[in-house]
Amino acid sequence: MNLKLFLKLIRNYGRLSATCLQILSCKRQFLLLLFILIVSPLSWGKEALPVADNPEIEKRMIALSEELRCLVCQNESLAGSRSDFAKDIRREIREQLMENKSDKEITDFLVARYGDFVLYRPPVRTNTMLLWFGPFIFLLIGACVLIFYLKQRRKLLQESPLSNEQLKQAETLLKESSDGDNK
Repeated sequence: MNLKLFLKLIRNYGRLSATCLQILSCKRQFLLLLFILIVSPLSWGKEALPVADNPEIEKRMIALSEELRCLVCQNESLAGSRSDFAKDIRREIREQLMENKSDKEITDFLVARYGDFVLYRPPVRTNTMLLWFGPFIFLLIGACVLIFYLKQRRKLLQESPLSNEQLKQAETLLKESSDGDNK
């Protein structure tokens, strides 16, 4: 009897130890997964791009690139854009600044190469008049159309007096409906 009881305990212990090992394995896997999830965002960081040797040139480049539009992103400055085009233009600006060119010379070079669209504030010229004054013209046209429409609508909505025949017909309808409600 003691032998049977002993064998039974060994069998139960074997099952219990297998269950404990599975639980420990799950805990290890969980801890490993947790560790990976915590550490992985740290590996996403990239090394900072090297700035120019001269911090004064870098400040001028950033100030100049804030005034220029990225032609790929179109609604972002060159300083804020991450496109390859913006990186190339910033590199070009940096090179020209190292050649001691003025900001005006650099912007003239970029305008000659890419047109006025590269500037956030294009100059007022005959070919940019619509760009500068177009929104105001469209606003004025819209206001005129709205006023004209409202005047026409007011004329259409004016009440015309009812004729005697229409008044009699309305009275009979009201009497019939009130008679139906009383029943």
